[in-house]
Amino acid sequence: MRHSLPIAPQFYVTAPQPCPYLPGQQERKLFTALIGEGAKPLNDALSKQGFRRSQNVLYRPACSDCAACLSARIRVADHKPGRSHRRILRRNAHLVRETNSPWATEEQYDLFRRYLDHRHADGGMADMDIFEFAAMIEETPVRTRIIEYARRPEPEHASGRDDGVSRAGRQLTAVCLTDVLDDGLSLVYSFFEPGLNASLGTFMILDHVELARQVGLPYVYLGYWVAGSRKMEYKARFDALEVYLDGTWQPIEAARDRARHPHPLAVPPITEQVASIQLPDTAPPVKAR
Repeated sequence: MRHSLPIAPQFYVTAPQPCPYLPGQQERKLFTALIGEGAKPLNDALSKQGFRRSQNVLYRPACSDCAACLSARIRVADHKPGRSHRRILRRNAHLVRETNSPWATEEQYDLFRRYLDHRHADGGMADMDIFEFAAMIEETPVRTRIIEYARRPEPEHASGRDDGVSRAGRQLTAVCLTDVLDDGLSLVYSFFEPGLNASLGTFMILDHVELARQVGLPYVYLGYWVAGSRKMEYKARFDALEVYLDGTWQPIEAARDRARHPHPLAVPPITEQVASIQLPDTAPPVKAR
């Protein structure tokens, strides 16, 4: 009789490379694979500890002398949109949300290309072709949805569907790849029509807060807020925002200075970071590589 032994999650560290957010800094990531039946509970558990998913990999910043990148989430029950966020919601009230299984389409890819060419032409994803795009959308071992936002079709194209969306005549405006966790929604990647001056990235976050509220999930995970990065500062404007620092979720106000200027001894070595990771009950002991 054969007995298969459980495979422990194994963690690895990337080689240092230039940080895309803070000039002069080097970034390093701690990562592990999402595979098999344990993928969902591992994703749920590690998302609560500052990890993010990219296809079948979970990762978290593990820089040797910087702690500026912090996982951020919104407490849904406490969130109240401010005046500027209410204006953004009104400005985009004409958009219709449609939630689907994670299948990539040419329509999505065309929008994705326009977004990259306009906003991230020199970024790491600039050369992504349609097959790589499809892999980003479809290669997921967890519960994932592709959420599209489109302008309502003109009356002559209307289909009478209950959700008000017709493929004929509609204009796809924004897309978000979203994981459904056991305690919230996690925005994996989003893109939108550039040049509309409609704050579509902020709008999608606000709409996810409302969607989480409707289904009774307590958090919306936004990815990383980077202290000192202008391009990430918009995340700090959301009400009821907290960040993962020193092993706990804390209000962002308490973390600003410590994240940007950590004490030289404040960043623990990789072995300590791995040892402190709390795995789901079904997982075997953690191993570091």
